[in-house]
Amino acid sequence: MKMNDVTKQHRNLIAGEWVEGADINENRNPANTDEIVGLYARASKDDAKRAIAAARAAFPAWSKSGPQQRHDLLKKVSDTIAARADELGELLAREEGKTFAEAKGEVMRASQVFGFFSGETLRQTGDAVDSVRPGVEVMVQREALGVIGLITPWNFPIAIPAWKIAPALAYGNCVVIKPADLTPGCAWALAEIIHEAGAPEGVFNLVMGRGSEVGAEILDNPEIDAVSFTGSVETGRKVAETCVAQMKKVQLEMGGKNPLVVLDDADLDVAVNCALNGAFFSTGQRCTASSRLIVTEGIHDRFVEALTEKLRALKVGDPMDGAVHIGPVVDASQLEQNKRYVKIGQDEGATLVCGGEVIEGDTPGHFMTPALFTNTTNEMRINREEIFGPVATVIKVADYDEALRVANDTDFGLSAGICTTHLGHAAHFRRHAEAGMVMVNLPTAGVDYHTPFGGRKGSSYGPREQGQYAREFYTTVKTTYIQA
Repeated sequence: MKMNDVTKQHRNLIAGEWVEGADINENRNPANTDEIVGLYARASKDDAKRAIAAARAAFPAWSKSGPQQRHDLLKKVSDTIAARADELGELLAREEGKTFAEAKGEVMRASQVFGFFSGETLRQTGDAVDSVRPGVEVMVQREALGVIGLITPWNFPIAIPAWKIAPALAYGNCVVIKPADLTPGCAWALAEIIHEAGAPEGVFNLVMGRGSEVGAEILDNPEIDAVSFTGSVETGRKVAETCVAQMKKVQLEMGGKNPLVVLDDADLDVAVNCALNGAFFSTGQRCTASSRLIVTEGIHDRFVEALTEKLRALKVGDPMDGAVHIGPVVDASQLEQNKRYVKIGQDEGATLVCGGEVIEGDTPGHFMTPALFTNTTNEMRINREEIFGPVATVIKVADYDEALRVANDTDFGLSAGICTTHLGHAAHFRRHAEAGMVMVNLPTAGVDYHTPFGGRKGSSYGPREQGQYAREFYTTVKTTYIQA
C-alpha cells in the first residue's frame, strides 16, 4: 500500500489549480494521535469565493456538454478509485478509524457510485405530452440546476462526497465541496482523481476548512444555487434556515435514533448479528446505526445474553490490524461525548451490561469498548438523543404492537429494522414504520448505491439522495409548449 507523504501540503483545488490555504490542518490518526496522516490547507472565505466564481464561470459550458463527456469523466473516476482501493482504504482507516476491511468497502462503494452515475448520464430522458389545446405540443425535460455547494461529514469521508459529487456532475452541475475539517484526506484524494481524470477548469472545486469560514461562504454566497448537507441536526437546521431565506434549493441528511425490533419468533442468530453489525460496527458512527434494540419479552433474556457474549468477544484496537473488529472513536471530543452518555444512562437507572470503558491501545488513541444498556425506557435521554458512538440500548416490550409504537416514538425517522419469521408482522412493519428505509432481518445500517437514501421527521429534509432519485435535487424541470 502507498503511504501518504506527511511532509506534503495538500492544497485546495480552485479553478483547476492547486492553491495554498490560509493555514494548515494537521490530520491525525485517531488510533495513534502521535501520527500525522497529512498536512491539509485550510481555505479562507476569499478562497471559497474564488472557487464559487470559478464554478459559476464553468457552468454554461459544462451544463451544455454532451452526456458522453460526462460519462467518460465519471467512468474514469470510478475505475481509478477501484484501482487504488487498497491505498485509499488505508488512508481512510488512518484518518477516520474504520477497520481496513470497512474502509476498503467504503472506497469500493465510492467507485460504484461514480460508475452508476456515469451510466445515468446516458439515461436522461424527458416526456412528450399532448396538450389539451389542439395543435400544441408539450415537452418536459430536466436541466442542470447550477452551482452546487456540498458540505460533507467525517464518518464516511469518501462515500458521502462520492454520492453527492457524482450526480451533481452527471446532471451537468458544477461543484464546490467542503469536506469535514476532521477528515480532509479522502476528499483531497478524490479531488485529485477527478482533476487528473480531466474535469474542466472550475467544474469541480475543493475548499477544505472550517465551517465558520468556508461553510458559511457556501451558504451565504448568492452564486450558489443549491446546498446538499450531511451532518448534525443542529447544524442542518441552520443550513436550512439560511438557504430557504435565500430561496436556495436545499437537501439535508441529519441524525437517526434507529430502532431494531426483535420479536419472539425471530431467528436468534440472525437478530443478534443484525444488532451487532448495525449498532457497533464502524464504531457506531453511522446515522443508520441500530441504537435502540426493542425486544419482546419471550426472547429478551436469550437475546441479551447472546449479544453480550458476542460483544465481549469483539477486539477493539488499531484498524489496520486484521484481527480488530472495532477501531477508535474519531477524536477526543467524540470520545468525551460517548463517556458522557454512558454516565447519563447509568444516572437514569439503566443497567450497563458490558462495555463503555475507555481503554489503552499499543499507541495513544481514542479507544472505547462497545456499551450495551438494558432496563431502559424510551423516555430516557439515551433513547431520545443520538449518541453517535458504540452505545446501544435494549428496551423490553410486551408484543409487536408495543414494539411498533415504541419504534415510531422518536423525533427521527431514517432507518428501522425488524427481525421476525412472521410474514404478517414483517409486512405490517414495512408499511407502518415511520422511517425512510426499512430492513427486514437485516441490519439497519447498510444500503445499496442504486436505491434512494433518506428519512423522515428530523432525519432528512428535501429530495432523496442516491440512485435515480438523486435527479430530483440536482436538476430542475422545464416545460416547453410548441405551436405546431
